[in-house]
Amino acid sequence: MLAFLKLRERVWAHEWVIAQAKERGATAEEQLLVIFDLFSEWFAYDDFEGCSFINILLEVADRHDPIHQACRTALSDLRSVLSGLAAEAGLRDPEGFALSWHILMKGSIVQAGEGDVDAAKRGQTMARLLIEQYR
Repeated sequence: MLAFLKLRERVWAHEWVIAQAKERGATAEEQLLVIFDLFSEWFAYDDFEGCSFINILLEVADRHDPIHQACRTALSDLRSVLSGLAAEAGLRDPEGFALSWHILMKGSIVQAGEGDVDAAKRGQTMARLLIEQYR
C-alpha cells in the first residue's frame, strides 16, 4: 500500500497535475486555475473513482497508521507546491492560501464522486474569488 501511494503521488500529483498545470498555464496564477480544467477532464472519465489519498485517508482513521501518514504527507507535499505557486503569483499568505485552495480541490473531487461532473467548474469559479481575496 505504501509503495502504491508513493507511485500515485509521483504519477498523479507530479507527472499529471503539476506538470500539466505548468505546461498549460503561462503564469503561476494561470497554473493554479488550470488545475480545475484538468479536474474537469478527469471527472468526465467513465472510470473516475476519486482521489486515492482522500479515499484511503478517510478509511484509515488512525493518524498513527503509516498508511494514513503517507496520505497526509502526499497531500501536504501537494499543498507545498500550491503555496509555491501562490508566492510566485504574488498572493499574500501563501500557506493559508494553499490550505484554502486545497479545500476547493478536495471538495470538487468529493462532489464529482457524488456525480457532479461540473464540480471542477464550480470549484474554479470559487477559486477565482479566492485569488482575489489573497491578492
